Amino acid sequence: MTAATPPFPALPPAARVGDPVSAVDTPALLLELDAFERNLDRMQAAADAAGVVLRPHAKAHKCPDISLLQVQRGAVGICCQKISEAYPFVAAGIQDVLISNEPVGPAKAALAAELARHCRLSICVDHASQIADLAAACAAAGSRIELLVEINIGQNRCGVADAPAVLALIERIQAHPEQLRFKGLQAYLGSIQHLRSHEERRAAAAGASERTGAVAKALQAAGVHCEVITGGGSGTVEFDLANGVYTEVQPGSYIGMDMDYGRNEFAGSLRFEHALFLASTLMSQGNGERLVLDAGLKSLAVDSGLPLVWGPDGERLDLVYTSANDEHGILQAQGPDTRRPQLGEQVWLVPGHCDPTFNLHDELVAVRQGRVEALWPIAARGLSR
Repeated sequence: MTAATPPFPALPPAARVGDPVSAVDTPALLLELDAFERNLDRMQAAADAAGVVLRPHAKAHKCPDISLLQVQRGAVGICCQKISEAYPFVAAGIQDVLISNEPVGPAKAALAAELARHCRLSICVDHASQIADLAAACAAAGSRIELLVEINIGQNRCGVADAPAVLALIERIQAHPEQLRFKGLQAYLGSIQHLRSHEERRAAAAGASERTGAVAKALQAAGVHCEVITGGGSGTVEFDLANGVYTEVQPGSYIGMDMDYGRNEFAGSLRFEHALFLASTLMSQGNGERLVLDAGLKSLAVDSGLPLVWGPDGERLDLVYTSANDEHGILQAQGPDTRRPQLGEQVWLVPGHCDPTFNLHDELVAVRQGRVEALWPIAARGLSR
C-alpha cells in the first residue's frame, strides 16, 4: 500500500493579532495606529473648525476599515477614483461616494448605475457623452446619480475650461431629471500638492481657488446654484480649508503620509505624521558594505523616489535605500560607524508613494506599541475599472 498524499497546506498568515511586530513575516505593510489616529483626529478637527465637509480619498489606501474610522469621526463619505474601486467600500457600509473621475462608455455607466442603487453616488463629468451614457444606464437600472462638472484649474488633465462650458453640460444634465442631478463643481489641482515650499503651495492654492471662485460666481449670475465645490488634497488642505471657496475637501495621503509628502515644508497644526511603513528583513549582508532587504519593486512603489529607512522603534536610521530590484532592496551605510542591521533583523521603510504601494498588498497589519492589533483587508486592491 502506498501512503496517502497529505492534503496541501494553506499558506499561513503573515501576521496574527497579538503577535509582536518582530514576528510579522515580511515584506508586510504596516500602519502604526497611534500616529494614524492622531492624523485622523487632526484632519477632522481642522475641517470641523473651518466649517468645511471632509470627504477623504479612499484611492490612497483602498481599505474599507480606514474609511469607516474616518466616517465615524465625522467624514461625510469618501472619494474613489474608479467605479469598481468603490464597490468594496459600499459593501462595507460606506453610504456616500464621489467618483472623482470621468467614466466613459456604457459598461462603466452600467457599473455606476447599479452602484447607485445601494448608496448616494456622485460622479464627475466633463463631456456630454458621459452624461448621455449615465442617463441611459440609470434609466435601465432605476437609479439616480448626482453629477459634478470638473473644471480645469491648472492640472491640465481632465475638466472643462470655463463657465460657459460648465453651463452647456448643466443643460445636458437637466434634460434627465429622473436619472441625473447637477450637484456642483470639482476643482482639483493635484500637482501643487507636491510643491515643496510652504509659500509656493500657498500661492498656487490661492490662484486655483480664485479661478474656481470665478466660475462659481458666473454660474450664480446665470441662476445656477453649486451645492458642492470639492477639491483640495493633503498638500494644500490648510489653504483649501481657509479659502472660502471649497465646501468640501478630498485629502487622502494624510492618513499615513509617505516619503514624497514628507519632503514638503508644512506649517501650523496640519503637520501629519508618518504612520505607514513597509516592514522588511535583512536577508543578506553581501560584502559587508552592501546590505540586502527582502523588499523591492513588488512590495513598494518608487515612482516618487526610494523609501526612507527607519527602525521599528520609530527612529530614522543612518542607512540609505539605494536601489530596488524585483524582490530585493539594497541598503548602504552612510558612514563607518553606522550600525548595520543583523541578518534576520527587521527595518521599516517609509514608501515614496503610498497610493500604489497600498495597491501591491492584500492586507494591512495594524500595530500599536509593538504588537499586532488588527489585520485589515486592502479590499479594493487591483480594482481599476
